[in-house]
This record gives sequence, structure tokens and C-alpha cells, in this order.
Amino acid sequence: MPTFAAIDIGSNSCRLKIARVVAHQLKTVHEDREVTRLGTSVFDTGLVSPDAMATTLRALKRFQRAVQQHGADRIRVVATSAMRDARNAPAFQAWVKAETGWNIEVISGLEEGRLIHRGLMNSEPGAGGRVLLVDLGGGSCEITLSEHRRIKETVSLPLGAVRLTEEFLSDDPPPPDGLAQMRKLITRELRRAQRRIQPQSVSMVIATSGTAAALSEACGTVGKAAKKSRRPAKSGRALAEGMTGLAPAANVRKLAAKMAKMSLPEREAVPGIGVRRAEIIVAGAQVFAELMESFELPGFRYSPLGLRDGILAQMLAEQDARAAGHKEFEQERWESVLATARRYGVDLRQAEPVRAHAVQLFRELKSLHQLPPEYENWLAAAAILRDTGKFLNHQGHHRHTQYIVSSSEIYGYTPVQRTVTSAIARYMGKSRPQPGDRALRNIPTEEHKHVHRAVLLLRLAVALNQDRASDVLRMTARVYPKRVHLLVQPGRTGAELELWSLRKEENYFREVFGRELFVTLA
Repeated sequence: MPTFAAIDIGSNSCRLKIARVVAHQLKTVHEDREVTRLGTSVFDTGLVSPDAMATTLRALKRFQRAVQQHGADRIRVVATSAMRDARNAPAFQAWVKAETGWNIEVISGLEEGRLIHRGLMNSEPGAGGRVLLVDLGGGSCEITLSEHRRIKETVSLPLGAVRLTEEFLSDDPPPPDGLAQMRKLITRELRRAQRRIQPQSVSMVIATSGTAAALSEACGTVGKAAKKSRRPAKSGRALAEGMTGLAPAANVRKLAAKMAKMSLPEREAVPGIGVRRAEIIVAGAQVFAELMESFELPGFRYSPLGLRDGILAQMLAEQDARAAGHKEFEQERWESVLATARRYGVDLRQAEPVRAHAVQLFRELKSLHQLPPEYENWLAAAAILRDTGKFLNHQGHHRHTQYIVSSSEIYGYTPVQRTVTSAIARYMGKSRPQPGDRALRNIPTEEHKHVHRAVLLLRLAVALNQDRASDVLRMTARVYPKRVHLLVQPGRTGAELELWSLRKEENYFREVFGRELFVTLA
């Protein structure tokens, strides 16, 4: 039974979750959390402080011991808002790599929202309608509109509790002018989000993160009005009855106004807030109160699930074809590839035959190339995206393709996976992959050989498709001890150009695979 570990390095805290795969489902075996305040100095100076780095590294080393004790087969470490903003993030990444061997993956706000959505939809019962997801962390706030367990829209806003506290609420109790300025920023950002999200007819609001947990528990202390406030909104929207962790909007607003006038010791004494959360709860409560009012929401339900659950769910979906979310994950990932292609003007009618031939070559030459299974998807994506660079300029478009693919927001692909895909698509012209190339710089050295082989498969697929969208050639591949034979069946207009293009790859084929390539017509 494989075991996965997910680590979320947030702006306020670090979290670890380890899960074992049992009957194609995830079973949690260990969890840990440490408040490290990594983003405190970032939002003020643009740099992670040495103290915050050291504190976070100590937490990561403790996590590492737990990961080793549970024998995790795969570990994914992601960082969010603070690391996105910090100018010295690469230095911290290098330090963590040297001390633990882990590569920290800095993900975008949109990818963060997508993973949180996957984590909740994978485990939350009754979340299949029109649902609004809110994750308010230390540095950012991700708001996602989900419909039938599919993302309709996601926005990432700079409204994290630590960020707002550092910028506006440095004194205690919070100064009135700071509160007023903070509320203006929150209102402006939520108005911008509302234009994209359009939260009409939402049947459920689910909030994650520590701020939501604290507000959910503290709302029970506001007064007897809590029960009365659980009435359906005028639009018919209501919180589901019988669910735990409910925070009615009226109670959230009262609590936010009350805590804005409290001193730190008074906030610490509020049930559910706690010592460390009291330092940043005023900002977090103001965001939730304004969100409830501006979006006309009746309240929210707290869920303990979050980013790390989405990471684990994605790892399971990637590796276990029998897992419940596998098919949905593959479909979502491929739709993102197609959306990226359309965004940059790719003619999918021309690109599809190249993809089909690339996948066919991958499968029929498997005993020759011996590429890991995941390369089939990356090769197919590279086939679809190989001409995106023409959006910028036809001249040198292969280099532009590499930049676009590696930099684009393609759901379901980690930065390394996007970089590998971009490198496969990069070498479709005269150049060949060389050590030290920019396209290979951020790819692990052990993957370079795999990239070479995938590049050649795609070059053969391109050679088989010389503007033949309406007259696609059929091809079969045979592997022999000393040679590989491609048998091409001519189309209505022959196959001379394709034959010439394939034979141009014979020397490169011999260099990569150590065998002769023979191409003949059927």
C-alpha cells in the first residue's frame, strides 16, 4: 500500500498530512501543524526574515522525521503566498533542499484554489451543487465557485490575515484609521472578485483554514441570536441544516465588530480563538464579515480539509487508475491543456493528428524508449501545445513555445511537469537538446535522457503530419533487435513529403536509441 505525504508551507503556518492508500482510497495516518509566521516580514519588507526561515526549517525537519517513520513513498512540498512574494524565496528553497533534500514547489494562487477544491470535493459529502469555497490564509484568500464538483471560477486575492495585520493593524487595540483603510481594501478586492465569481444561487458556503475554524467556534459565544440568524436568505439560499461548524453571517459580523475593539489579551480569552490566532483574527474576521455582506451569503460552514488534502487527492488520482477521482482528474487536466492551446491560437484540427501519432508511437515503441508512464500525457500535451509560440512570433516560435508552456497556468501540472512538457515541445526545429540549455535548466538531471527520447517521438509524429488534417496517414511501428521499422500507408495524395521528413530523423534516432530507423510505404 503506497503512502503519500503532503506539506503546505503557508504564510502563517506549516501543515503536514500523511495518508496511506487503502482500497484505492486515502486513509490519514498522521497530521502535524506548526505556526511559523513565514509571511510576517515578507508583507512588510519583501523578504523572509532569517528567524522565520529558521523556525520554518525546524518544523520541516520535524515533519521529515514523521515522513520517514511512516515510510512515505512520495512527498510533495508546496509553498503559497509568502514564498510567491518573497525576493529571497530561492535562498530559502536552497536551504531547505540542503537540509532535507526536499524541493519546495511554489504554486500560484489559482493552483492553490484548484487544489483546495480537489481536496474538499474528494471528501466532503453533499458538496455537489453550486458551492462557494473560501480559503483565507495568512497571505491570500482564494474564492472558488464550484458547480457539480467542477470549478466554474477561481480568484486569488491579497487578503490574507497576516498580510492585512502587518499592513494596517500594527497597534493594539487596532487603530480606527487602520481599520477603515483595511476595510476599503477588502471592499475593493471583494468587489473585483464578485464580478468574476457571480455567487448567485449558491446552496452552500464552505470555508477552510485556521481563521474559519476559529470564527466558527467563536460564533457560538456571540449570543442566543445565533440560532435565530439561521433563516433562509431572501434568495432562498440557506446553510444546510444539521451540519457542524456553522457560522451564521449575523454572528460573524457581530464578532468582527466586537473583536475590533478588543485588546490582544481580551481576544485571546474568546473561546475558540487561542493565543496565536488572536494576533491576526481581527483582519481575518473583517474579511469574512465583508464577504458575507457583499456576496449576500447567510453564513459559512467550516471544513477541516484544505490544500494538503487536495495535494494528496491529486497524488492518488495520478497514480491509481482505479481511484474514484482518477477519471475526473485526467479530464480536468486535459481540458486545461486544450484551453491553453485555444488561448494562443492553436488550430486543434491540425494538432490532434500529431497528438494521436505521438501517443501511438509511445505505446508501440514502449519496449524501446522505456519512458515512465506519465510521459505519455506530457508527450500528448506537448503535441497539442507545440505551436503556441507562434502567438508571439513565427520566427523562433519554438523558443517562445517553451516559455509560454513553462509559464502558463495549466491545471494539474506541477512546475516541473510543465517544464518537462515545454522542453519536449521546444526542440521541433533544427536544434537538439544540449546540456546547459535554458529549457533543461530547471529539469532534474536524471530526467534529461527521458526528455531526449520524448522529443524524438514527437519529432516523428510531426514528420508524419505535414499539414494533413484532412488526409491523416496510418502508421504501424515494429521494434527489432537492431532496427525499428515504420510502415506508412499513403494517403490520397501520397506520402512522399512525410517519407522525406521521417528519413531526416534517422541520424538523430540512431544517436538517441542506438538502432537504425527504417521507413517504408505499405
